[in-house]
Amino acid sequence: MDGRPDGGSKVWRKADLGGRMEPVAVGLIGAGPWAEMAHAPMLAKGPHTRLAGVWARRPEQAARLGAPVYERVEELFDACEAVAFCVPPGVQAELAVRAAHAGKALLLEKPLADSVEGAMRVAEAVAETGVPSQMMLTMRYATPTRTFLARCAEIQPFGGHAANISGALLGGNPFATPWRLERGALLDVGPHVIDLLDAALGPVVGVRAHGNPLGWTGLLLEHEGGAVSEASLCMAAVGDLPPSTFEVYGRTGNAVLLPGDEDPFEVVAEEFAQTVRRGGGHPLDAAHGLRLQEIIAAAEAQLAA
Repeated sequence: MDGRPDGGSKVWRKADLGGRMEPVAVGLIGAGPWAEMAHAPMLAKGPHTRLAGVWARRPEQAARLGAPVYERVEELFDACEAVAFCVPPGVQAELAVRAAHAGKALLLEKPLADSVEGAMRVAEAVAETGVPSQMMLTMRYATPTRTFLARCAEIQPFGGHAANISGALLGGNPFATPWRLERGALLDVGPHVIDLLDAALGPVVGVRAHGNPLGWTGLLLEHEGGAVSEASLCMAAVGDLPPSTFEVYGRTGNAVLLPGDEDPFEVVAEEFAQTVRRGGGHPLDAAHGLRLQEIIAAAEAQLAA
């Protein structure tokens, strides 16, 4: 016995005699464009995970992902030890709570939910059951990002800015989905941008927002320790658009995140498998997702007012 709780789900399993971890059997909830482009290939590729099955509202879409398709989500839970989500935020919040109480580790998309209340229910379920959780904040798993954050830690940062501009809400884009068209850039790309500025400059303790989440949104973030950053978010731009930018300035230098072509998904899968097998949690867990949700909710309330 290794002394780790399994929650009745076989979540904790020792490495084999060769010292390698057995691939984590992950069930996927959702079969939309992002599931087909990212989640399913990542989980099926191995060697850290295997795609154990799929559940989606449209079984015909799920069948394209090359794994067993289950009619009931409970049947998917029975076939896996962890669950990855690629569904709208409100659906994720509901099903993640059910998966946690079924003893399944959670690989969660951003945002964690469509409301602070939903995010809180997920975080509370994770805390209550003790299942591992990890957020798909994909930028944080890329080598250039980690190099950038290491540099930020060296320069005594006091300020910075970021911009994430796209045309993802425009007609014909596969990501112009109902929840994005309703809530806009702040709920969709906001978690990525706020999370990275939070990691670079210190925990965000205050936010001031202006603009329009379906047009252009500006954020002024106040960080613990006195640093300040600004972020511009837009998903309704047209034409030839620049890549996302992040720049941080400090008392001993500056740091710039340069765009790269690295695929972060192999690192996501590897770290999730380690989180599941070894325990000890992950820095980008459901509790972190809740904190990001609270910041976004505060900004949305200001925009609505």
